[in-house]
Amino acid sequence: LGQLLMQRGINNFEEAKAFFRPSLAQLHNPFLMKDMDKAVTRLLQAFENQEKIIIYGDYDVDGATSVSVFYGFLKKYYSHLEYYIPDRYIEGYGVSSQGIDYAEANGFTLIVTLDCGIKSADKVIEANRRGIDFIICDHHRPDSNLPPAVAVLDPKREDCPYPYKELTGCGVGFKLLQALCMQGFGEETELMEQLDLLVVSIAADIVHITGENRILAAFGLKELNKRKRVGLNALIEI
Repeated sequence: LGQLLMQRGINNFEEAKAFFRPSLAQLHNPFLMKDMDKAVTRLLQAFENQEKIIIYGDYDVDGATSVSVFYGFLKKYYSHLEYYIPDRYIEGYGVSSQGIDYAEANGFTLIVTLDCGIKSADKVIEANRRGIDFIICDHHRPDSNLPPAVAVLDPKREDCPYPYKELTGCGVGFKLLQALCMQGFGEETELMEQLDLLVVSIAADIVHITGENRILAAFGLKELNKRKRVGLNALIEI
């Protein structure tokens, strides 16, 4: 057992204790992520001004769970929300022109992207021209030029000091919600009930189950085993 731990880079008692008994207290402060303060400030401004917000996610498992977590949590506290998942075959990956058209036509002034957006600089520029702001939550490696969004949350940004780089898109969205809770918007205990969806994103997106992902997966499995969601139960049964 000791040899197996050493092979995993675990070299002392404290690291072994953290490995066998993960704790939510071990999660990193979300404000260590570059632009997190800007993202929280813009969302709180939108809530105060009763702006209409679109939660925009990719069409894969990570994107769908991201939207479910973000929309599912926020709708308990704020009503001017919609979610938008682009059609895989008609709109393709990332932010689409159709999505921006829909936002403009229906009076939305803020789009939060989850698991996409880091490669959509041209679409963000177009949306900005139409008076629509963006907060981007992504985990893909960015290009040299970042989209001109209000905030770009991505641990893989070269200038991002966040200690753990392997979060899923759902994980990045979760950290934004955690930051909102720390600022007094929402209950963190209710946020932790969303971890059953987050562990599905970790499994389906084939990211490293180390560090923060391992903690989130451990507690996510506990939530998943409570079998409280009709949709996930249906998938488990088959």
